[in-house]
Amino acid sequence: MINYETTDGQVTFDDKDELAVNTLRMLSIDAIEKAKSGHPGLCLDAAPMAYVLWNYHMNTNPSRPNWINRDRFVLSAGHGSALLYSLLHMSGYAVSLDDLKQFRQLGSLTPGHPEFGHTPGVDATTGPLGQGIGMAVGMALAEKHLAAKYNTSKYSLIDHWTYSLVGDGDLMEGISQEAINIAAKEKLNKLIVLYDSNDITLDGPLSNGSIESEKLRFQGAGWNYLRVEDGEDLDDINAAINRAKHSSQPTIIEIKTQIGYGSPQAGTNAVHGAALGADNLKKTKEFFNWTQTPFAVQQDAYAQFKQGIERRGEDAQHAWQEMYNEYQRHEPELAEHFTQEIGPKLDMSQVKLPDQKIGEAVATRVTSSALLQEISKYNPNFWGGAADLSSSNKTQLKGAGRFSPETPENDNLWFGVREFGEAAALNGITLHGGSRVFGSTFFTFSDYMKGAIRLSALQKLPVTYIFTHDTVAVGEDGPTHEPIEQLAGVRSIPNLNVIRPADAHETLGAWQTIAETTDKPTVLVLSRQGLPLLDQTKPENVLRGGYVVSPAKSQAPDGILIASGSEVQLAIDAQKALREKQYDLSVVSMPSFELFDAQSQEYKDSVLPPQVDKRISLEMDSTFGWAKYTGLNGVNMGIDTFGASGKGPEVIKHFGFTVDNVVAKYEELWKRNE
Repeated sequence: MINYETTDGQVTFDDKDELAVNTLRMLSIDAIEKAKSGHPGLCLDAAPMAYVLWNYHMNTNPSRPNWINRDRFVLSAGHGSALLYSLLHMSGYAVSLDDLKQFRQLGSLTPGHPEFGHTPGVDATTGPLGQGIGMAVGMALAEKHLAAKYNTSKYSLIDHWTYSLVGDGDLMEGISQEAINIAAKEKLNKLIVLYDSNDITLDGPLSNGSIESEKLRFQGAGWNYLRVEDGEDLDDINAAINRAKHSSQPTIIEIKTQIGYGSPQAGTNAVHGAALGADNLKKTKEFFNWTQTPFAVQQDAYAQFKQGIERRGEDAQHAWQEMYNEYQRHEPELAEHFTQEIGPKLDMSQVKLPDQKIGEAVATRVTSSALLQEISKYNPNFWGGAADLSSSNKTQLKGAGRFSPETPENDNLWFGVREFGEAAALNGITLHGGSRVFGSTFFTFSDYMKGAIRLSALQKLPVTYIFTHDTVAVGEDGPTHEPIEQLAGVRSIPNLNVIRPADAHETLGAWQTIAETTDKPTVLVLSRQGLPLLDQTKPENVLRGGYVVSPAKSQAPDGILIASGSEVQLAIDAQKALREKQYDLSVVSMPSFELFDAQSQEYKDSVLPPQVDKRISLEMDSTFGWAKYTGLNGVNMGIDTFGASGKGPEVIKHFGFTVDNVVAKYEELWKRNE
């Protein structure tokens, strides 16, 4: 194991450290004042803890911001972004003073909340409170998992810390409880959370909204709890971080601060989310004896960071690279599978469908499960889990074992009944780099995860969400468990592929598409009930999103039936019945709106000829969104009420998803347009 520390953890702080801390403060409030917008409170009170962490503990190379073995820092309290940008600038990242001057301006490198992939050195997109600590948990999971897979007695390829800075608002969000339970359960001892405990939220005193003891809460969950009484005491902050590094559990350090420290509005919510204003800015600078012009930085302040985080990070990264070069020579089999990529492609070249005869009915969740086993076999960095539903979602990787503190090399994550925490952790695992992950639950419970799915899409992370029990065919579990609006909901999220396969062929095609997708997440929507294998479906057609699965007999069809998932079989059966009545229709399988919409206009017109306006969509979910394919003349057969409790086939019939009803709907459409 290589020790990247340049000291034994003991630091003698002096006036130059005070200068560096106050430089962070002044740069931050100058940026906020110039923008006339921002959150100065956290920037003023959390600067000391951020400085000690970054300049004396963090191993990260500003010239190699994506180095996989760097320490991670997640500003969960993302509204304090001005402080993060000041840290990045002072630490030598490609964030200039001019960038700080463009804080919160359109197109700048310094947006209102941190954005991963946009600003060098930002490890996660944060701002929606609570999700940052959830992603930090995921990063720590990834560190522990990859270390167990790839480290040897001689080479510590993955060996770093994950840090997060949280505020009172973060810890009030319900996701924080899910995240801290996952972290403690898995003994993520290399996760350290700094808690800016200032007892103020946007609307006023914290006590207006919360009176719980964070100490008892975290200790009850199994965390190591430390407290620093004075957020200005650099020695105590440093000592607490050093103590945290010797814990066998994740650590939270509650650091008592005064929001907006040094400003006339200190200790009140008035300094939380608005620029100080010229008069208060002047008085704040007087408090700190700051006489420099806005955005001015003394060379001594730069020198502090140069000899601290910048030099230490460069040394650490160079030492790691030398070790990795040696690792590749001496551990070629391990090195062959190790990757530093975020969301690498999956190798599907040897993944085949299980035996299934045409017409034989198998649930797509079962087919997907069989494919998962094959994908896992040929992709050692593929792993995931479920929110206590793997037996129903069929997402357990057989023979791969359960990830635990004793067996972190295993590939099955048990998130517990914590859907939101699961999704945030999946984002964190993916952000860490080095693997591909999936998570699963019932489709109706995707609502609990929506905020994190949105952040997957915003950060362009190829997380795979496997959602089963996709329609009212769930039956006896009733309307609480029967998804209606969920498909329309996830389809509305930008940069997200939603795939609902019709059978085993399309399920394979869905996974082939997922394997090649590295810049966006995918929602895979699967059935509980058996679906017959269709001889007309083709795996390769899923990539196009929609295709003619059963063509009309003539070149000019009388109409088009468009369906997804289990309703494709219904559409084909209805097509046959309509032919007996002398109506010649084509059937289109539409497993993915997003993939279809990405095709050329020529291709889309070949599937949905513009001149054929008698169109019916079939989907046992909300009709919302289908009109763009069926048009003003079309009919959208769906369910725009909640479901019903009863046997699945009876519920399906109750809502009109029968051949006779489809035929009747088409005949009505025909007569209406004649």
